[in-house]
Amino acid sequence: MRETTNIHPRTSRTDVPAPGGHVALIGGGPAQADLITHRGHELLLAADVVVADRLGPRALLEELAEGVEVIDVGKAPGCHTATQDEINDLLVDRALRGLRVARLKGGDPYVLGRGSEEREHCRRFGIPVEVVPGITSAVGVPAEAGIPLTHRGLSRGFTVITGHDDLDVVPRSEQHTLVILMGVSTLRRTATHLMVNGHDASTPVAIIESGGTPEQRVTLSRLHAVADVAARRKVANPAVIVVGAVVTLADDWPLELDTDAPLSGRRTAATVTSP
Repeated sequence: MRETTNIHPRTSRTDVPAPGGHVALIGGGPAQADLITHRGHELLLAADVVVADRLGPRALLEELAEGVEVIDVGKAPGCHTATQDEINDLLVDRALRGLRVARLKGGDPYVLGRGSEEREHCRRFGIPVEVVPGITSAVGVPAEAGIPLTHRGLSRGFTVITGHDDLDVVPRSEQHTLVILMGVSTLRRTATHLMVNGHDASTPVAIIESGGTPEQRVTLSRLHAVADVAARRKVANPAVIVVGAVVTLADDWPLELDTDAPLSGRRTAATVTSP
C-alpha cells in the first residue's frame, strides 16, 4: 500500500503561479478504480501532487510514479483530516510552485463535492483549473444495486440532496425519485418529515452501503419502517439512500416485504423489513 501524508498547510506563497502549475479537479467515480474517465486517469498519472479524498478510487494511488506527493485529506463523519479552507490553500500552494496538482475526488466534483469552491479559490490566484467529470455516487451506486433513478411509469425525474438539506425542496410526486447522500444519521427525521409532508408510508426505500466495493450491502424496506430497520442492521456511511417506486426494480426486491429472511445477491448481505 502506497504511503500518503497528511496535509501540511503552508502560508507563504507568491502572487503569480510558477510556469506549469495547474490543478485538475478529477471525479473518480463511485470507488471502483476502473470507472474513472480516460482523461481523469491520464491527468492523475501525470501529476506531481495528488490530493486524495477518502471515497475516491484510492487503488489508483498505487499506479503513481515514485516521488509523487500524495496528501490524504479524507473526511469521515466527525473526523476531518483537513478543513475545506485548508484543502483550498493546499491546492493553491502546490500549484503556485509550478506543480501539476490532481485533486482526486469521489463521484463527480460538482455534485455535492465542493469542486466549484475549490475551482473558484484557485482562479483567484490565477491558477489554471481543469474539471474532469466523474460518475456521481448518486447515480452509480443505485445502478450497482439494479436501481435506475428514472423508469417509464415509475419515475420521470429525481432530486439529489444531502441528509442535512431542507427537505421542503423535494417535489411531492409519486413519479419522482429522491436520492439522499450522507443521510444515515438523519434517516429517522427524514423519513418522518417525508411522511408528514405527503409521501406514502409504504414508499419503497433502499440503503446502499459502500456502493461499488466488495463490502457493498443493500437494505430494502419501506418508508415507515426504514429507520428501525437501519438501526437494527447498524447501517453506516458511506451510504446512498433511494426513496421511490424505482426501488422495486432493485436486484433483490422481493414480491412481498413481509419477512426478515436473508436473500442472496451479488455483494448484497440481506434484504430486511420491519418485524
